[in-house]
Amino acid sequence: MALVTNLVAEKPVVIFSKSSCSMCHTIKTLISSFGANATIYEIDEHPNGRQIERELKELGCRPSVPAVYIGNELVGGSNEIMSLQLKGKLVDLLKKANAIWV
Repeated sequence: MALVTNLVAEKPVVIFSKSSCSMCHTIKTLISSFGANATIYEIDEHPNGRQIERELKELGCRPSVPAVYIGNELVGGSNEIMSLQLKGKLVDLLKKANAIWV
């Protein structure tokens, strides 16, 4: 878990993704639409991608991507992010993490 922990440290929004995943693209687009500049790790292109994917699964991410961290906390995957958006809570979470200011 050390690799994932190090990659998310001190970044307001981190998204672990795969370049060919349509749900990953949707989540990245949604979060960036609010003006958040997320740090994106495409694990299928990352040199330590297999280790990252293994750690994400150990953290309970099923499927492993997309996996979204906001404010150094694992929020979850596409279902959790979309649920927060539908409840009107995603923007507040992004503001709290200083990922957006408006």
